[in-house]
Amino acid sequence: MEVNENTTLADILKIDGAEKMLSKYQLPCLHCPMAKMEMESLKIGEVCKTYGIDAKSLLEDINRIHS
Repeated sequence: MEVNENTTLADILKIDGAEKMLSKYQLPCLHCPMAKMEMESLKIGEVCKTYGIDAKSLLEDINRIHS
C-alpha cells in the first residue's frame, strides 16, 4: 500500500518507523489528546495543510521507509 494524502494517521502509524518520521516533520497530532481519538479519520494531507507541513516531502519519506 502506497501512502498518499488520503491515508489516515492510524494507518500510517502502523508502519515501522513512521512515528519517528512524523516527529521529524514536527507533526503536532502525535502528542495531541484529541487527535488520538480521531486518528482513524485524520487524513495526512489535511493535517499537513492545516499545519503548513510539506506533504509531498513527508509522503516521499514515509513511502521510502514503507517500501
